[in-house]
Amino acid sequence: MRDNTGFNDKDVLTTGEVAKICNVASRTVSKWFDSGQLEGYRIPGSKDRRIPVANLMTFMKQHNIPMDGLMSGRPRVLVVDCDDEVGSTLQRVLAEEADYEVHISTNLFEAGLECERFRPHVLLFDVDMAGDLTDYICNSIQECDELQGIRMVAITSRLTEGQIVQLANRGFDSVLRKPFTVRQVIESVEQAHSVLF
Repeated sequence: MRDNTGFNDKDVLTTGEVAKICNVASRTVSKWFDSGQLEGYRIPGSKDRRIPVANLMTFMKQHNIPMDGLMSGRPRVLVVDCDDEVGSTLQRVLAEEADYEVHISTNLFEAGLECERFRPHVLLFDVDMAGDLTDYICNSIQECDELQGIRMVAITSRLTEGQIVQLANRGFDSVLRKPFTVRQVIESVEQAHSVLF
C-alpha cells in the first residue's frame, strides 16, 4: 500500500519536510535558505520558511542529492485523449489497479490548464490527436521550469516505426500503440515515474 501523505501532493514545503526529503537536519535547510542557495520565502509576520517543490528539485539536482524522498505518495497521471471512452477506461483502471491519481483531458487547451493545475508526474498523451502541434506542446512543457519534471508517454494508433523513433528525440520516454493492454499502460507509467528524477 502506498503512503498517501507523500510530498509529491504538495507544491510548497516546510523546512522540516525538506530536511526529511534531503535526509539532513532542519537547521541545515535553514542555512541553505538563509545563504540564498535554496530559494523560497518567509511567511509574512513569521520566521517560518517555505520552499516551492520546483526550487527544491533544482537545488537537489545541482547538488546531486538523491530524489527518492520526493517519490512517496500517489503518482499523478494526466491522460490526454480525445476519445472519452479511452480516457475514462484508463482513469478507472489506473486508479483501481495501481492506485494512481488520474485526471483526463479531451482537448489540448484543457490539457494545458491541467498540466498547470494538476502538475502530473506522467503525461499519457495521444499524439495522433495533437498532430502537427506535438512538437510545440513538448517544447512548451520542457521549457517551463515548473513542468520540466513531467515524464511523457506517447499514445498512437497511426505512427510508423520511423515516426515513433522520432518521438524519443522530442522528449517522450516511451510509446504505447493502440490497442494496448492494462499491463502495458501500468508498466509504461511506472517506468516513466521511476526515472522522474
